Amino acid sequence: MRIAVIEGDGIGPEVVNESLGVLEAICQKYGLNCSVDKFPYGADYYLKNRISIPEEVFIEWPKKYNAILFGAVGDPRVKPNDYAKEILLGLRFKLDLYVNYRPVKLLNEKFCPLKNIQEKDIDFVIFRENTEDLYTDNGGNFKKNTPDEIALENSIHTRKGVERIIRYAFEYADRNGFDSVLMSDKSNAMRYAGDLWQRTFREVGEQYPHIKQRHMFIDALHMQLIKNPGQFKVIVTSNVFGDILTDVSAQIQGGMGLSASANLNPGNAVLKGMYEPIHGSAPDIAGKGIANPLASILSLAMLLNDQGCHKEAEVIYKAVKEALKCGWTTPELGGKYSTREAGGFIRGYINQINDKGEVKR
Repeated sequence: MRIAVIEGDGIGPEVVNESLGVLEAICQKYGLNCSVDKFPYGADYYLKNRISIPEEVFIEWPKKYNAILFGAVGDPRVKPNDYAKEILLGLRFKLDLYVNYRPVKLLNEKFCPLKNIQEKDIDFVIFRENTEDLYTDNGGNFKKNTPDEIALENSIHTRKGVERIIRYAFEYADRNGFDSVLMSDKSNAMRYAGDLWQRTFREVGEQYPHIKQRHMFIDALHMQLIKNPGQFKVIVTSNVFGDILTDVSAQIQGGMGLSASANLNPGNAVLKGMYEPIHGSAPDIAGKGIANPLASILSLAMLLNDQGCHKEAEVIYKAVKEALKCGWTTPELGGKYSTREAGGFIRGYINQINDKGEVKR
């Protein structure tokens, strides 16, 4: 297994370092053969070279690496943050990582801000289209910096892009035994894009007659997500709606510090995807040793699972649940431990677990 690592900016290096420590513990425990190559792409690299990320990355990495482990990008020294967008969106777009896969699972009910919620009530996945919509930098300004200024930002949706993310959602539901897929849009206001999403959803859904097609407008979905999250299992939506929806979902599962994600292209023979916590670079707390590493560690678990290391991924999930149960967390989650100490707890759990999946403490 060959992994490319971009630590990035702010707290990125701190949380990724803990993930790599967990990876090392997993490899030693279970005899995995894994190599890691770190790359310096981020604000320092940009300020020195005036290059966000070299073009050869997009040519060489898909043939050389099985996965990318990503930290976070964004630095107040660089305004506007175009370099950060060029790195993150560049990797998503140019590697055609069209599936943004975000599991939303409550690992401990005390961290959920909703009342009367149990762990079983929040356990669903969101598939966000990852290469189109408002993120394609398609637009412009007319009469800029005048009272008559006009700004255009064009939302692009292609039949290919819409169909493949919807199909992936149905295939996921089929593989995992779920009986419904919910598609969310704003077709009551967005006439043309909504029509494309609606027609494609119906047509793809007809090929899976045993799976029920559900639909909600995106605003109604947000309301229902807060009111009754237990009704959802598989959700598919567009890029911009998915971006907002997954941030709300992150909060009800315990916050950004517990939210992992994967950017995938199932058709890639070698490079399966890029794995990252959904939080940002948080420059205000960088270097203080208080950043929560659990989202990055959970992203590593997703990476391992996609490489067929299901047992190893499950051990990491168990370790994170135990850390939350014991309160061995950073201040963000009410704990008193540092980033390094929180990661150390996960490594210790891995080292002590036996073949029965038990740890005696």
